[in-house]
Amino acid sequence: MKDNAYFDNAATTWPKPEQVYAFMDRFFRSHGVNPGRSGSPLAVEAEQMINVTRSMLGRFFGYGGPSARVVFTLNGTDALNMAIGGLVSDGDHVITTRLEHNAVLRTVNYMERDRGVQVSRISAEADGYIDPHAIQAAIRDDTRAIILTHASNVTGTVQPLREVAAMARDAGVPLVVDAAQSAGVLPIDMDELGIGVLAFPGHKGLFGPMGIGGLIVAEEVDLAPVRFGGTGVDSILSFQPDAYPYHLEAGTVSLPGIAGLHAAQRWFRALGQQLQSEATGTVASEMIINPGMEVEFPCAGANDTDHGVWCRQAMNHIHQRELAHLERIEAKLREFTSVRILADARPDARVATLSFTVDGLSTERIADQLDADHHICARVGLQCAPLVHVDAGTADLGGTIRLSPGYFTDEADMQQLLHALDDILG
Repeated sequence: MKDNAYFDNAATTWPKPEQVYAFMDRFFRSHGVNPGRSGSPLAVEAEQMINVTRSMLGRFFGYGGPSARVVFTLNGTDALNMAIGGLVSDGDHVITTRLEHNAVLRTVNYMERDRGVQVSRISAEADGYIDPHAIQAAIRDDTRAIILTHASNVTGTVQPLREVAAMARDAGVPLVVDAAQSAGVLPIDMDELGIGVLAFPGHKGLFGPMGIGGLIVAEEVDLAPVRFGGTGVDSILSFQPDAYPYHLEAGTVSLPGIAGLHAAQRWFRALGQQLQSEATGTVASEMIINPGMEVEFPCAGANDTDHGVWCRQAMNHIHQRELAHLERIEAKLREFTSVRILADARPDARVATLSFTVDGLSTERIADQLDADHHICARVGLQCAPLVHVDAGTADLGGTIRLSPGYFTDEADMQQLLHALDDILG
């Protein structure tokens, strides 16, 4: 039995690719200075790594605009606070859903209570999916933003992003997408869909560290800054500069965190190249063969126009592997008539996350047994998305057990979990 069989990747992917650990350590040791605050070679090279990472992330998410509009934040919650707070003014109207994480729910709740913002909260259908026409029907002349989670962190249902984006675009309303559960798992093409603002954490499907996230802001959208301070440029100005990324980035960015995202992006690209080489019989990627990744200048990926193409191949591979794990878990759970799985996620519109309850057993007891008896790391409770549980009738039960396998879940993990479910539920 493993000491920890990890099934909580919806919260944080773990472990990370070895390249992420190695590059973060190496770069912080060699270039751990304040980027963009002086003309020294170390500061210039640190800034170069950051700017290349912006460019890589832009290509990763199908964004063809200026890489300066890829803005680094503290995490996904910080990114959503900045997006919503930067778009919505007192008395405005916003549309969101009851599937949202508290990063959205609490933000709009405060704005509703304290700033007179009017909020339309769209419910999901019984199968866990939002009807896009319900969002369309809620659009008003004073609607300033539509805020949509791409995938539910409770049920794993992937929402109809393309349809909602088209409706938002036709209405001239910026669409803010919470990609916390989809970034790095499902390809997202910002330009094709017309997404106004994409918010993402670094520590989930992007395989980066905690404490880093980001926003990509389309050129036709401007956000008012919600944080203020030093930028290293235009210090004589009394207010935040208008130029991106400084318009939204105040203070020193997380150099180690961005280095982790940089390494993870290179890992995605190398995985895509390796998959292609295996399919064609050509030489595998050097990065997969030799994961040490020496610090290179100019940084690797600076001129890689095919970065998004390679990464999409990697994402498709990752997604299929995770779904294969989830299908086995779901099949095991369905052997027990006492188990209720929330929502009815379709195979073609889901991520590798599911939540369940068991008649006659409290979620706390199941979680305790998974942990103490079987060393299974799972998530119990409301998963920071309380309205999903209110609507599903599981809030008063203490929520659900959530299982979310990941790319690095192996057969030993799976056998440990399947045995645990047999033991607890049988």
